[in-house]
Amino acid sequence: MLNFEEDMTPVAASAGVRMASMGMGAAMNKNTNEHDYTIASVSTGRIRVEDKRIINSSADVNQLVPFKYKWAWEKYLAGCANHWMPQEVNMSADIALWKNPAGLTDDERRLVMRNLGFFSTADSLAANNIALGTYRHITNPECRQYLLRQAFEEAIHTHAYQYIVESLGLDEGEVFNMYHEVQSIRDKDEFLLPFIDVLTNPEFKTGTPENDQKLLRSLIVFACIMEGLFFYVGFVQILALGRQNKMTGAAEQYQYILRDESMHLNFGVDVINQIKLENPHLWTPAFREEIRGLIQKGVELEYRYAEDTMPRGVLGLNAGMFKEYLRFIANRRCQQIGVDVLYQGASNPFPWMAEMIDLKKEKNFFETRVTEYQTGGALSWD
Repeated sequence: MLNFEEDMTPVAASAGVRMASMGMGAAMNKNTNEHDYTIASVSTGRIRVEDKRIINSSADVNQLVPFKYKWAWEKYLAGCANHWMPQEVNMSADIALWKNPAGLTDDERRLVMRNLGFFSTADSLAANNIALGTYRHITNPECRQYLLRQAFEEAIHTHAYQYIVESLGLDEGEVFNMYHEVQSIRDKDEFLLPFIDVLTNPEFKTGTPENDQKLLRSLIVFACIMEGLFFYVGFVQILALGRQNKMTGAAEQYQYILRDESMHLNFGVDVINQIKLENPHLWTPAFREEIRGLIQKGVELEYRYAEDTMPRGVLGLNAGMFKEYLRFIANRRCQQIGVDVLYQGASNPFPWMAEMIDLKKEKNFFETRVTEYQTGGALSWD
């Protein structure tokens, strides 16, 4: 299980925060046999593009250029261009609707509460997975650059859910503790935690086929199941509310979050496929079948969550529609990483979701802005 207690003794401190893993511990770590990527472990010469690798690289991770994976740098730039903050979204209509006893049905309120309960901690799990795990094992600097941006975006998403909870006057303890108290949410997190623990374990090192396969498995679960499957029932539900002119402020924030998560997914898929390309011995038939089984399990868990969040039809939606949608999404994930699809003939009952994913930042963005914030050039240091 994840442990976030601040024990910073040399033995127990997470490798994700040790100086050695940051390339700053050469003088302190010269005699170690650990697979750390330090200044001492690489040549002092200028790096060559062909020496760069996604994992297990001996090239200096402190030298960003020359780029080998330009797609990673382009995604970093795109993420920066898509920057947003939750308090820029006007929540006044949501507040009035939520406070009106006749504003939403009980089923609609349940749907909103369950969504906030799952998402409010899911993005914290994602951020911890990146900062304490994935970043340490990715040995390419342009990919690390994007991971830093991605971790910040996960923080913004958690901020957004807190902002919605605070705006609506909800019980913060109830919402943020649902991942312990609501079984359908807890089941999804329990599925994810062992794979997160692999990456965040300070004793875990890549460099052997067995461990490299463990890393690849965890990356696939994180990108294709957590971000690429477990978020989609919630996205459809809240955005369906927004399409009916309900909870429009929350729906707008979910649109921006969906746009970010779509890029996270695409980055993760690119990393997975590049690792496969550079390490073809990891991509065995047995491993591919295992991945298919994990994705199938993810579909089952997310469908149970759909049933729990909407036990009756609401918003013109029902749980059965989500069974088809999740199968369609699962097939897409299989195709993206090169495994056989699970559900032949599955189709998308929500084609309008594609429009949401393609949302441009400028769409009504500044019209709804209610809070000004200072950019770097305007900051006062007094």
